Amino acid sequence: MPVARTRFGQSLQLRIKAVTDRALGAAVVALLRWVRLYNVDMMARLFGWVMGHVGPLLHEHRTGRANLTAAFPEKSADEIERILRGVWQNLGYFGAEFANLDQLWDFDPAHPMAGRVVSDMASFDRFVRLREDGKGALIFCAHLGNWEMSALAFPKFGIDNSAIVFRPPNNQAVADAVQRLRMVNMGTIVPTRLDTPLRLGRMLQEGAHVGMLVDQHYSPGVEVTFFGRKTQCNPLLARLARQVEVPIHGARIIRLPNHRFRSEFSDEIPPVRDAHGRIDVQGTMQAITDVIEGWIREYPEQWLWLHRRWR
Repeated sequence: MPVARTRFGQSLQLRIKAVTDRALGAAVVALLRWVRLYNVDMMARLFGWVMGHVGPLLHEHRTGRANLTAAFPEKSADEIERILRGVWQNLGYFGAEFANLDQLWDFDPAHPMAGRVVSDMASFDRFVRLREDGKGALIFCAHLGNWEMSALAFPKFGIDNSAIVFRPPNNQAVADAVQRLRMVNMGTIVPTRLDTPLRLGRMLQEGAHVGMLVDQHYSPGVEVTFFGRKTQCNPLLARLARQVEVPIHGARIIRLPNHRFRSEFSDEIPPVRDAHGRIDVQGTMQAITDVIEGWIREYPEQWLWLHRRWR
């Protein structure tokens, strides 16, 4: 009887989880559809206001405060709270914008400072060179500003052979809704699976431009120093560069006033090499982490301080 009860209990838990997942998925899909009915700037202001008031009440606010205090010991408690309010507002803006990704990108090379999305011509010229060099490339991004928009830049700048790596949500209905949104002018979507490194290696050999976020904690990863503290990061990008030698660049979308954005694309980041001339995975990931730290120091209120980057 105890075994039977255990099996019944497990079966009931699975059924409850399945029902809960479907309900959550349906709620997310309904919310995304509702947001798309209204002006994106209006919804971004609404979501930003809501998150600016609700966020400080959540457990993640304490995580963000601890992270910021450790990263910026010179800042006062008031400065830390001001940055955190900006973090929550940015997250709210991002939520509304994510539902409207297909409406956001309007960069025009003929008028680079006129639209919602602007770019310096140096960044645009780097994109053009990348498009025309006949090689693949590895592009790193961070959870900064509106990070999803970074993937829009490649097709918009005429780079058709592009791909982004992402980790699907555990909820399948939510994952499907997110993937439908991400299919808008983002190139090939590559979910993280066991065969992902092999697939990406083949794509790079065929001239693909592969983008990925590299600023989250990854326990099995390599050790790097980030804001003076040791942490682990995913070494996938550096390992791919070691397997298929292609240029490494950084891309970011900075939030500007009045719901505008600046697209920036860095110079090539030279990989660190060992005594035998091979790409050093840990050293290269440290070099990339240093670039990201510099980005965050410029705009601390636009980075996602709310996750446990150090453990």
